[in-house]
Order: sequence, then structure tokens, then C-alpha cells
Amino acid sequence: MSAGGDESVGGQRILVTGAAGFIGARTCRMLLEQGHAVVGVDNLNDYYDVRLKDHRLDLLLGGDGTRMGADPRSSFFERESNWKHEEFTFLYLDIEDGGAVARLFERWRFDAVINLAARAGVRYSVEHPEVYASTNVSGAVNLLQAMARHGTRKYVLASSSSLYAGAAAPFKETADVTRPLSPYAASKLGAEAMASAFHNMHGIDVSVLRYFTVFGPAGRPDMSPLRFIKWIDEGTPIELFGDGTQARDFTFVDDIAAGTILALKPVGYEVINLGGGRQPMTINAMIRVIEARLRKTALVEHQEFHSGDMHSTQADVGKAARLLGWASQVDAVDGFGRTVDWYSANRDWLRKIVI
Repeated sequence: MSAGGDESVGGQRILVTGAAGFIGARTCRMLLEQGHAVVGVDNLNDYYDVRLKDHRLDLLLGGDGTRMGADPRSSFFERESNWKHEEFTFLYLDIEDGGAVARLFERWRFDAVINLAARAGVRYSVEHPEVYASTNVSGAVNLLQAMARHGTRKYVLASSSSLYAGAAAPFKETADVTRPLSPYAASKLGAEAMASAFHNMHGIDVSVLRYFTVFGPAGRPDMSPLRFIKWIDEGTPIELFGDGTQARDFTFVDDIAAGTILALKPVGYEVINLGGGRQPMTINAMIRVIEARLRKTALVEHQEFHSGDMHSTQADVGKAARLLGWASQVDAVDGFGRTVDWYSANRDWLRKIVI
């Protein structure tokens, strides 16, 4: 089995929401490489430093990754409403705006929608649950309504392993996920439920993908991989929540993007795990791998473990193998090596990124 598989959905027009995001940008790139036309939308919000989103977008739009806004809250790509490079079109658009979504579907006919637009982050969701309900649930409903009205038949939804809190590992898709520990997880469960309802009402074919701790080059600066790499390199103490024995089923972004594209195949309605599928790596082990690659020693400041976090995650990926022919190809040690190498090659502008 391979991460990308041999199957192609060839020559479609795909709407990708959250196109400037970490997973979204990589998914757009792979779709374009497979010969699809891609319309990407993003509201370029400032949950984290927007210049990292600009870097990803600039590469998709034929640049070298250096066109960026002047500060962490301003995007270079807000200056126009429509950017295009070859078969990729980018629109500055918020899926929470139902009117804008409706006009988008009136302008183009889409073969499928990959919904990667979401507010992420467990801790931030505890303080701002209303934001997560608005984007992750209401925004998804806007897309599903437009799909039903215009006859778009395929929907791929990004969900999260955070739903498995309290379940026995390795996590299977059949686990009871009805008691989420955080507003973030609750919003993902709501988005899944809405997708199921639209499948039942309108026959939309739905692949729900529960991602497990995605990491890699140009990753989110609010997640530990990029933060820890930057802090260790600069000699800044790491803020480590808990004792570092918590473990994650780290999954490399290329594997996640490949699985997301494979999930465009017709499945009816299915929930599918996309995770590394190997022995989870502890945060302490992750730090050691980064230290070895950078040849520097981390300074660690321990903080209290957050009640909304999970101590360990581990994916059962048997269903992904059976339905999609998918398995992750990049293990955590290799993936962190690639991520540190990307950081080192982009160190000059990454110094400015606020984390």
C-alpha cells in the first residue's frame, strides 16, 4: 500500500476550504499535481501568524514563498479578491458567510468539496467556544446547503482524533465519541453529524476523516513541532504542558494530504481514521529527535497539564487500508528530520514568525 495510491479521480474541479492552512495547502498542491483544477478559499484569520499562511499561498500561486503581509495579522493576499496561477484559483472568502458561499457555487460547478476550513486548537476553544461553533459547524452547514442546491455529490470533511478522548487505544471509528472533552472536539462532532444528516436527506457522499496529530514543513506555529524546533534553535525555554510522557500518533502532512485525496472516492457515508498507525511517540522523544537534528539542547519549563488534552493517541488505520488503500509512509523520526531541515532552510524569515 502507498500513501498516494494508484487510483486517480482525474480532471475534476475541486473546492478546497482552508486552502492557506497547513493541510489545505499541501492538499491543493497534490490535487494540482494530479491534474485537477482547484478553487481554494480561506478567510486568512489571525488565529496564528498570517505570514505563514501567506508563505503557503505564495508557493501555490507560483511564487517563491516570500510574498507576505507586513505584520502577523495582515495577509498579502487580502489585497485582491481573486488570485490565479495555472489551474489554481484562490479566493479570500469566509465559509461562515452563507451569501458568499452561495455566490461561490453559482459561479463554479464543483465535482467535490474538501472542507479543511476549521478553527483548531483545544485550549483556545475553551475560552472561545462560540467561534468554534460558528466556523466548524455553521460554516460546514453553509457548504452542505450549497452542495445540495447545486448537485455537488462528494464531500470530504476534516475531523479530529480529539473525539476519542476516554476511548481505549488504538482508537477505532466505532468507538463512542458522544462525550467530547473540549468545545473543539464538540464542534467536530457537530460537523460530522451535519454531514450525516445531509447524506441522509440529499444523498451527498461523505468521507469523514479523523486526523491524528499532523506535522511537517510549514506546520502550524501553535502546535508543538514548529514551536519546539524554533525555541530549541533560538535557545528559548520550551513550555511543556505535563511531564512529556504524553504520546501522539504523529502523522506526516504528505500522508494526510494523500489520504484526503483518496477519500474523494464514493463511499456512501464513512468515518475513517488517518493516522501514523505505529507506536505513538512521546513528547520527550520528539524533543530528543529535534535536539539531535539541530545539535542543540532544549531548555524545558514544565507547565500544568491541560484538562482538555489527551494523554495518548493511537489510530487504528485498518479501515483506511481497506476502503482507500492508504497507509502512512513517513514515520515520526523521518518526518521530524524533514521538518527540521525545512526550518533550517527557511530560518531567516521564520525568525519573524510569532508563535
